[in-house]
Amino acid sequence: MTEARIIRFHETGGPDVLVGDTVTVDAPGPAEVIIRNTAIGLNFIDTYHRTGLYPVELPFIPGTEGAGVIEAVGSDVAHVSEGDRVAYLAPGGAYSTHAKIPAGSVVKLPDFVDDETAAATFLKGLTAWMLLFEVYKVRPGDTALIWAAAGGVGSLIVPWAASLGVKVIGIVSTKRKAERVLENGASHAVLVTEDIAAKVQELTDGKGVDVAYDSVGKDSAEVSIRSLRPRGWFVTYGNASGPVDPISPGRLGLAGSAVMTRPSLFDFVGTPEEIGRGGAALFGALRVGTIKAEIGQRYALSDAAEAHRALEARQTMGSTVLLP
Repeated sequence: MTEARIIRFHETGGPDVLVGDTVTVDAPGPAEVIIRNTAIGLNFIDTYHRTGLYPVELPFIPGTEGAGVIEAVGSDVAHVSEGDRVAYLAPGGAYSTHAKIPAGSVVKLPDFVDDETAAATFLKGLTAWMLLFEVYKVRPGDTALIWAAAGGVGSLIVPWAASLGVKVIGIVSTKRKAERVLENGASHAVLVTEDIAAKVQELTDGKGVDVAYDSVGKDSAEVSIRSLRPRGWFVTYGNASGPVDPISPGRLGLAGSAVMTRPSLFDFVGTPEEIGRGGAALFGALRVGTIKAEIGQRYALSDAAEAHRALEARQTMGSTVLLP
């Protein structure tokens, strides 16, 4: 048994509900591993769990990705061993010095990926892979509208899409972020204060975009739909401003037979083979420099509440990692 320091919440609410505690981590089951975390990724889904937007059983330890060293393995685990450096996905539980994780969600890290890079990019990078290759498969010459283009996922989608020959229009909240997005390969950066749909039509000569990758949700959905070309794809994958209001099929028809989908990463990495395939694509893109970890902020795990405040206030750029 191992004593772990954790951050959890006993009730939903603002960042102040996050409190420190200690728990005992029992020995792993046959298909589990225990990981000593060295870095933990911060994601918007952590705030959705905390606020109750995505209901969870209380008390709850947030955190959906991390990296560290395996300290114990279950009897049925063969693809990783004690002492291996790994990255992992989890439905929760990563805000901890030690985490017990299903072995099927764990991937061994190559030597060229350090722990902070893994924690900053694993879930976000797999999300970018899912969006670009599994949901709407982008092609050279496509035009993509990418919301929160300087954020954790956006800072990976933008250069990855650009490397595939996609014309990227990135939506950002500040001029500083606009500069970063253009440096990352976007063709254009548009501020949220502009008339985005009109600007998109201007930038595409009235054609609209082939796909809108929208992590903002409620405040951006209608703008995304109005920015599409006929038969364009509206991919809504986040709720930073709240859940999207119901959209009737007729509205999609009026948008030119638009396609709408709401993907969830865990539906695309549900087996060891799937997560291994996505991980190989992610690590390959990191190795050749197509994408890189843009770690804009580092917080101690004990300061998780402050990290949540900064994320929700749009004060972060790139990825944020929590350090145990």
